[in-house]
Order: sequence, then structure tokens, then C-alpha cells
Amino acid sequence: MYIGKRYPFFGLVNWSKKFIFIFIIIDTIPILSYKLLGWHWLAIPWQPIALIGIAVSFYLGFKNNSSYDRLWEARKIWGGIVNSSRTFTIMSRDFITNEFAKEKLSNEELNAIHKTIIHRHIAWLKALTYQLREPKPWEHSAKVEVKLRKEAGVHHDENHFEKLKPYLSTEEYEYLMTKGNRASHLISLQSKMLLKLKLSGQIDDFRHMELEKLLGEFYTLQGKSERIKNFPFPRQYATVNYVFVWIFLILLPFGMVNVFNDGASQITGWLVIPFTLLVSWVFILMELIGDYSENPFEGLYNDVPISSLARSIEIDIRQMLDETDLPDPLEPLGKFKIVL
Repeated sequence: MYIGKRYPFFGLVNWSKKFIFIFIIIDTIPILSYKLLGWHWLAIPWQPIALIGIAVSFYLGFKNNSSYDRLWEARKIWGGIVNSSRTFTIMSRDFITNEFAKEKLSNEELNAIHKTIIHRHIAWLKALTYQLREPKPWEHSAKVEVKLRKEAGVHHDENHFEKLKPYLSTEEYEYLMTKGNRASHLISLQSKMLLKLKLSGQIDDFRHMELEKLLGEFYTLQGKSERIKNFPFPRQYATVNYVFVWIFLILLPFGMVNVFNDGASQITGWLVIPFTLLVSWVFILMELIGDYSENPFEGLYNDVPISSLARSIEIDIRQMLDETDLPDPLEPLGKFKIVL
């Protein structure tokens, strides 16, 4: 996620430079043919092209709204993870006591239990982010994007799961690595431990039920994240939108030739090139914005910064246990201040 006030203009130009070069070619050929070769038959009446442009604009609006909905829903999901994690921490800390226990535990033993549960929750946060970074066929995979992910350390790699070791016991880690959906099984381990604490009297029935509700909430939030990750923006809509945009952009210079060469001066006629280039750039930017917003977990500059959120949650909830050996917040990446 870019955290500056706005993207710099030349950053947008650089982001879309490939398309600018293409537009220079396809927008220059018609006017040169019209002016130098006298191919006046290339001029197409503007009205049908304008109708196509109106239809493309409506379709672009629909796609961008839908893409933004996916992005904003992902942000709300992780906002829920932030809030529920804090609640789970204070409940675990304050509900697991000797109040109803048959055999009293020392303060050190209770603190160890609190730490085990919260560290396991941190492992869940990390495992979930690793799983959500797994690349999908419909996500972006250009060389510069793969490089960005590696520089930020958010690329998908099975070795990332080794970072869970400090937060789990050896037995739990080995058990976890035999599973497919590891984040899901970490919540399962939490439930097993809460049941054990209930049976030993460290949690009463009501408190156990409240903690289990939060585990259910974590499953819900994880499932919502996986739905967005694993179910793409419907490809029929994305494909048709892309095709329609390019049909309009290819026809655009032929209609603009007719507009700028209607009897005006020769100099005015050459203005078709910059104006057509400008209109084409505006439309392709709208297409690109929607395209790069529809996958909010792919680890790029317009994503929900789940790695940074997970680190912030870790720092916050470990401080609730009065821990001091804490990791640093993740710093924005590069001169454009990208948070991932």
C-alpha cells in the first residue's frame, strides 16, 4: 500500500510507460497516413466511436467499483483481525486464572500459559499472511513485481513457515508442518488447549465459551480472506472490459483525425496526436487501477498491507503481556514508501 499523499505524476507515467509507447505508435500512424499519404478514407465519423467510449466508461466504472469493493472488504476483514486479536489477548490474560481451579498454579505457570496462547495466535497471524501470499494464475507476475515481493520479503516461500518456530513448541511445529491449511490448524490447537484449561478449572464454562467464540471469529475472518484470495474477480467481466477498452483505444485516433481535420488550419490537425495520446492514457490508467485493485493480497503496491498489520498486532498484544523483547515495525519500502 502506498502511504504518500498521492502518487507522483512521473510515477504514474513510469507505471504505464509501456502503454504510452504503444499509444504513440497506434495514434501516430493514422494522422501520418491521413496527412502525408492523403488517405482521407481513414477518418471515421466520431459518433459511433463516442458511443463505444460511453459504453466503455460505464463498464470501467462497474469494474473499478467492484475491484474497490474487494479491496475495501479485505481491509475491513483485517481491521476485524486487529480488534479481535486485542480482545482475545486481554481475555486470555484475565480469564485464565486460579479462581475456579482445583489445583492452583503459580503466577509463573499462569504467565507461561498466557504466553503460549498469545504466541500461538501470533503464529496464526504469520501463517495466514504466508498463505495469502501464495501466487494465483490470475495475479500479476511481471519481473518487476516478483522483484518487489522478494525485496519486501512477502513472496511466497515454504521456508517462511520456519519463522513460526519461535512461537510454537517443537511438537506443535512438527504437527503443523504435516497439515495443509496451517493457519486453520493453529486455531484448532488453541481450542484444544482451552478445553484442557477448562477441564483443569483454570477457565469456567462462561469464560471458555467467550474465548471459543473468538476462535470462531478468527475462523470467519480467515475464511473471508481466503474467499477473496481464492475466488478471483470474475474473469468474464475482466476479459470483456479489457477487450472493450482496447477496441475503443484502437478506433480512437481514426475518429480524432476526423475531429481535428474538419477544415481548420494545418497546425491544428497535428494536435490529434497529443490529444489522442492523453485520452488513451486516461482510459488505460482507469483499466490498470481496477486491474491492480481486485487482488488485495498479492503483495504489491495497491494491496492491503497484511504483513505490516500482522507485525503491528504482534507488537501490540505482546506488550499487553508486558514483554519487552519485541520486533520493530516494518518500514515502508523504497522511495515511494510502499507498505506491504
